[in-house]
Amino acid sequence: MSDSIESSDNVELTDDELETNNKGQLIKKAGQLRDRRNELNQLASERASKRDELNAKTREKVDEAQEHREKRDELNEQVQEHKQKRNELNAKANELFDKVDDRKDDLELSEGKSVDDLESEIEDLEFKQQTEVLSTEDERELIEEIEEKREQLAERKEKLDQSGDLEEVKEKAQEVRAEASEHHQKVTELADKAQEHHNQMIEAYREADEIRDDADEWHEKFVEAQEAADQHHDDFVRVQKRLRELDKEEESEKQEAREAKEEEAREEAEEIYEAFQNGETLDTEDLMKLQKTGLL
Repeated sequence: MSDSIESSDNVELTDDELETNNKGQLIKKAGQLRDRRNELNQLASERASKRDELNAKTREKVDEAQEHREKRDELNEQVQEHKQKRNELNAKANELFDKVDDRKDDLELSEGKSVDDLESEIEDLEFKQQTEVLSTEDERELIEEIEEKREQLAERKEKLDQSGDLEEVKEKAQEVRAEASEHHQKVTELADKAQEHHNQMIEAYREADEIRDDADEWHEKFVEAQEAADQHHDDFVRVQKRLRELDKEEESEKQEAREAKEEEAREEAEEIYEAFQNGETLDTEDLMKLQKTGLL
């Protein structure tokens, strides 16, 4: 199908042609106009079908984009829910960790060495005392150091006993933090999926715009063909109207001719009748003329 209409294929009708052409010429022109009109209507129909097909594809792409938009928004809502839960859990974990730190500060557990460290150091010192040959002064100092470490260990254990559920609070804080991390992971995963749907939505809208542009071009081509078809139809109607006028003129001329002939026959019949009344003999033809005019 051609993208543009060949103007050379169109049929032109001038006012002069309409007024001066005879019936034969006008009948031929009417046929040309009718055929070209039908061709253009067919072309317009094909272009309208192409336009409608592209508009349908545009709607499909817009619907596809809308589906991605809805899915994106749904995922973003889930992202916000998990963010809120994550933030709430992180706030709770922070409170628990602060509580642990406060209790440690109160008991001075954050200062000094741990029980494990102290026990290990005592064990090393006792092994040294048992395996090495020391002077009296060195052994005395070692014993004093061991005793000091044991006092520190006892003090540390006493403070730990006073700490009560501190380890449980710490474990709870870690559990809450781990749960918050799970929600953070969900936030990341869902946000990535939401972005994918967002990108697909943008792409679908872009494709819809491209297809819509093509559809608009085909609509312009449809309008071009339809207007040309309408022009040929209007000219065809004008020719048909002119032909009817010519038919009426011919009929009027024939009617005038018939009336003139009838008038002539009547006048002739009246002369024959007058002759008959004056005693002239009438032949068969004269009698028939009188009968036709109703004078006999």
